[in-house]
Amino acid sequence: MGLPWNFAPLHGDRVHLDLPRPDDLDALFAIQSDPEVCRYLLYEPRSREKVQEVLARDSAGTRLAEAGDFVQPAIRDAEGRLIGTIYFKITSTEDATAEIGWLLAPSAQGHGYAREAAALMLDLAFGELGLHRVYAELDPRNAASVALCLRLGMRHEAHFREHMWFKGAWADTGIYAVLASEWRG
Repeated sequence: MGLPWNFAPLHGDRVHLDLPRPDDLDALFAIQSDPEVCRYLLYEPRSREKVQEVLARDSAGTRLAEAGDFVQPAIRDAEGRLIGTIYFKITSTEDATAEIGWLLAPSAQGHGYAREAAALMLDLAFGELGLHRVYAELDPRNAASVALCLRLGMRHEAHFREHMWFKGAWADTGIYAVLASEWRG
């Protein structure tokens, strides 16, 4: 396995991933304070102060070495504007497994940016990092994220009914995953 790994920017045809910067605050706040964006996330719309804390935390996450380590790079468009973030966390070194997630500005949704960003991370995961399995854990009502998982070649592995107390009600959890052999195939 290729751990430890120190963050290096990743470049695609239309997006690139790099560490969040202090000047991303306005764009990130616009995304993370939007009630519709936060609808299926584990948190409610965030205050500017909370987003500033998250930005500082995420910009410091630069190394993947052991279970629990994560990076959350900025997804930038061709002009370098922050249009979202992508979450990538090592969940087990013994099992060579990681979790992936994404967050995109409403104006950037539906244009393939999240797919390209996730594919960059999956290429890294199954290439340089040598991982075996990457999964996404999401609210199955989030049709856009479910569709993205399927476009990435992830399979639906599990559906946990009323799995967590979520924003005042019981909510289901869906698990989608892809193996290294499937990604390469």
